[in-house]
Amino acid sequence: MTLDIDFDLTQQQQHFEMQLMQLLTTTQENVPDRLYQAMRYTLLAKGKRIRPLLIYATGACFGVPTKHLDIPALAVECVHTYSLVHDDLPAMDNDALRRGQLTCHKAFDEATAILVGDALQNLAFEILSQPQHELNAAQQLKMLNILAKASGAKGMVGGQMLDMQFERHQPPLHEIEHMHTLKTGALIRASILMAAVVANASTAEFSILTRFSDTIGLAFQIKDDILDIESNATLLGKTMGVDATQQKASILTALSLTDAKQKSQSLLQQATTCLQELSHSTEPLLAIAKFIIERDY
Repeated sequence: MTLDIDFDLTQQQQHFEMQLMQLLTTTQENVPDRLYQAMRYTLLAKGKRIRPLLIYATGACFGVPTKHLDIPALAVECVHTYSLVHDDLPAMDNDALRRGQLTCHKAFDEATAILVGDALQNLAFEILSQPQHELNAAQQLKMLNILAKASGAKGMVGGQMLDMQFERHQPPLHEIEHMHTLKTGALIRASILMAAVVANASTAEFSILTRFSDTIGLAFQIKDDILDIESNATLLGKTMGVDATQQKASILTALSLTDAKQKSQSLLQQATTCLQELSHSTEPLLAIAKFIIERDY
């Protein structure tokens, strides 16, 4: 998908994959080989890379050069991948398939998977805090704060805790949405806001982007819940029907399939309205918002 302001999703994905390879190459020294191979196995698995793409797209809207966005993009993907590794563990979802391949604890072992998650989490903050030519110290500190909050107890980790607590229960819709806002939405919001930091966005622009990110974060999880029953394992790259098997709370335990689809479309419209408040060209972010709703994987 090519956009008027020279933002191509496929090219950005390819660029990011190259950045991941470079990161792994520079990280290999002094890392135990089994740990390194497991980190490489999980990071290079073919994911959608939505969070890095959101960073690049937000930066493109503000005219930020791609090279200034590589470090936050890598950091957020490290955190996201660590969360998937831990999420798949026997103590949590006990899943065997992720991103079209065996989960880390199945391909290696449970202890290695735990250490991989730990290593990736720390790698994210290591690279984000290193002195950079493209980023000043104030920007780095602000991004560190954003990512730490989003991935911790008041964000992604807190959402995972609620996800586990809600198993075999039927919480009301607003509690499910709150869980999704933390577990999935917090890191999506962080991706967009970290790029806004690099772009030196105004307070008003931060507010608009926060509302936009919260909207598409919820839309993303609703679409995931829909795909869990409508898609197939080959397309999704993960085991189908896990939520139902484990009696997890999802949007579809509170809404019908039709209502969930209508809600996702309503959220897309809300996201579009948010972007109209920005004075910058917003085609890259709008393209990703549409992809989130229309994707089949």
